[in-house]
Parts: sequence; structure tokens; C-alpha cells
Amino acid sequence: MKEKVILAYSGGLDTTAIIPWLKEHYDYDVVCCCINVGQGNELDGLEERAKLSGAVKLYIEDVVDEFCDDYVVPCVQANAIYENKYLLGTSMARPVIAKKLVEIARLEGASAICHGATGKGNDQIRFELGIKALAPDLKIIAPWRLDTWGMNSREEEIEYCKQHGIDLPFSADNSYSRDRNLWHISHEGLELEDPAEEPNYDHLLVLGTTPEKAPEEGEYITMTFEAGVPKTLNGKAMKVSEIVTELNALGGKHGIGIVDIVENRVVGMKSRGVYETPGGTILMEAHQQLEELILDRDTYTLKKEMGNKFADVVYEGKWFTPKREAIQAFIETTQKYVTGEVKFKLYKGNIIKAGTTSPYSLYSESLASFTTGDLYDHHDAEGFINLFGLSLKVRAMKMAEHDKK
Repeated sequence: MKEKVILAYSGGLDTTAIIPWLKEHYDYDVVCCCINVGQGNELDGLEERAKLSGAVKLYIEDVVDEFCDDYVVPCVQANAIYENKYLLGTSMARPVIAKKLVEIARLEGASAICHGATGKGNDQIRFELGIKALAPDLKIIAPWRLDTWGMNSREEEIEYCKQHGIDLPFSADNSYSRDRNLWHISHEGLELEDPAEEPNYDHLLVLGTTPEKAPEEGEYITMTFEAGVPKTLNGKAMKVSEIVTELNALGGKHGIGIVDIVENRVVGMKSRGVYETPGGTILMEAHQQLEELILDRDTYTLKKEMGNKFADVVYEGKWFTPKREAIQAFIETTQKYVTGEVKFKLYKGNIIKAGTTSPYSLYSESLASFTTGDLYDHHDAEGFINLFGLSLKVRAMKMAEHDKK
């Protein structure tokens, strides 16, 4: 019997061309594995396409709920945002994909896993770190990094497929490079490769519209959380995946969550992309709105630092590490009392606060008001300021003495 290789299969031109390439260069039986993290209609017709391309089997693994519950929620709770803009849509999906690829490899007794990520991107790192952490014995094949691949354009890949009896309706038209899941869709290529060029949003957007074209009327939304986990949307109890799906529709309608960013890739280069994360942007903002009311100052400050570290860990593909587990454990302790309701209005790309309530709120109206109460005497502030500013005053005095000499 031939050895088996598990191919991370999307059904696109790249991974379809990899099937005959693997058979030609390694003489493997190719088992395709498509991990459904919410790609939508991109999954249509995959089985027929994989078989026509020479695969011996195709797995389609639905992990949408696992993706949302075990990967999205921790990132929301951490407020994990890479370089202040990127909500980690692609990054947070890669570890669950790697985990499932390893599971299928074990089930099939495969000796290798193959992915179609390029040698310039972050995804090769995320896939391979995940595989190495979970199955260090498995061989990893990355065709785009090998001289034997030899294909540098869609036209060459289409011709290669035809030479191997695969005549599928792939288009050679130049288009954006996209990655989609339930959380977001990313866009790279074409005019986006030049940071001086404005994105062609009419051609580019998939999940929504621009703020300029959003409705003239705003729309109110309420959400509830229990221990940092979203539970209801507009009074209706839903799974996290259902909440994200509904928020995507609402956010897309109102032009929410469109980000144009030049980011620093792990491999050392800068890249420019546009991300659509309508539902994720709303969910992140709603969670943070609730935390403002509940977390004390010191915890809130430290959590922001840990959230940035968590974002770096996820972006760099280090999900299956003690570092991620330790940071997540800290984050989870901060979520114990993050329970309550948030209300906001969506209007032309904006998420506008409209009220927040929680049984664990630390906000005290009597303390925050301008009237003097039992807990706060205005006279106490003078002594506090004297001590709090003592080092500044001493330094100024010493510097003045020095200047007189």
C-alpha cells in the first residue's frame, strides 16, 4: 500500500494543482481534508472536484462551533487585536485547522501533511507550528517552498492541471487573494499592493458596504454576556456561532468593521490588506463596553497588556504552547464577573454606546457625582496629591538648586 498524505484542501486552484503534484513527486495516496470554519458556499462541489483531481478521499470537517467557542471567544475575552487594528480572523482559525488535520492524519495512518501556504506568508508558520506541537513525527510538505513546484502563476497551474487530465472551470483572471471564515474575510493583491492606492471598495467588499452607502437610519442592538461569553442578541438566546452570523449581517449592513492596514508579518516584511470583520468588531466592542463597568483599574490595565501579548501569540501561530495557556488562564480569571447587558446603535460605520448594565458594576453614581458623600471627602484629595506628586516636586527643587550653582 502507498503511503498517505493529508492535504489541507480548499478546492481552489492552488490546492487542486497540489493533488497531481503530490502524486507525481511523492507517489502518495492523497487524502483531502477541508476544514469548515464558516467559508460558506466555497465548500460547494468540493467532493467531485477532489475526486476528479485524483484524491482517494475527501473529508469535510465542520468545526464552526468549536472554532467560535474555543478560539474566537478567548480572543474576544482578551480583546486580542494585533497592531491595534487586526482582529486575527485568519490567525485564530489556523490552529483548529491544524488540529483537525492531525486528527485525520492519525485516523488515516498518514505519514505526512501538506498545505498550500506560500513561503512569504504567516500561514505556513501557523500551520506548521500547530502540526509540530501536536504531531512532531509527521512530515510537513510545503510545495510553494520547493524547487520542484515550479509554478508561479495561475495560468501555469491551470496548464499543469490540464496536462494531468484535470480540466476544471478555474479562471485565470487576476483577482484579490482572499481568506474567509465565519469571523472575517481578508483581501490582498491588486491595488492593495500599493499603499498609495485607495481600495476599490465597490469591487472588493463581500460581507457589507461602505459607511457612505449604509442606511441613513441607525439601528439599536442589545446583547448579554455571562462570564465573558455572549449569550443573547436582541433578547434571543443563541450559540456564539449564531450570534456572530447575525452580527455579520447587521454590521455589514451598516458599514461596520472595514479595516485597511499595513501590518508586520512574522517573516519580517510589511504587507497591506483590507479586512472585513463586521460581526467581530461589534462583539469585541460590546465585550469591552461591559468590561469598562466591571473590572477594577489595576486588573483592567494588566489585562490590556496581556491582551496584546495574547494577540501576538495567536498571530505568530503559537496557540499550542504553555505561553498561550498561561495568558488565557489569566484572562479567564478576569471574566468571572463580566456579566450584564450592553446596548448600542449601529450607524454608518460607528458603534455608538446606548447604555450598559451589570449586577457586578463597580460604578457608583454617588461617588462619581459632584456631591460630597460619606465615602469621598474632597479635602482628602489634597494630601493624596501631595504624596502622589512628591517625587516630581523634589526633582524640581533639586534641579533648581543645581541651576543656581
